[in-house]
Amino acid sequence: MIEEIHIFGVFVPAALMWAALAGLLSYSAHKLLQRLPADSILWQPGLRDLALFLLFWWGISALADRFYFELIVR
Repeated sequence: MIEEIHIFGVFVPAALMWAALAGLLSYSAHKLLQRLPADSILWQPGLRDLALFLLFWWGISALADRFYFELIVR
């Protein structure tokens, strides 16, 4: 079954909410990493931002599934 979150009377897919949260986290990480002097040496900024977004999205989704599963099992 597809997980949905009820927000202000509208059912929103959980993946969309986790992606939005991951986008906010990756944006803030981008701003922090931009201040480092080694920013341009380490990696291409676009690829790094994409990788950070995907890692944040995966992590948030994994945590949400784990907590959701624990709530159902109890």
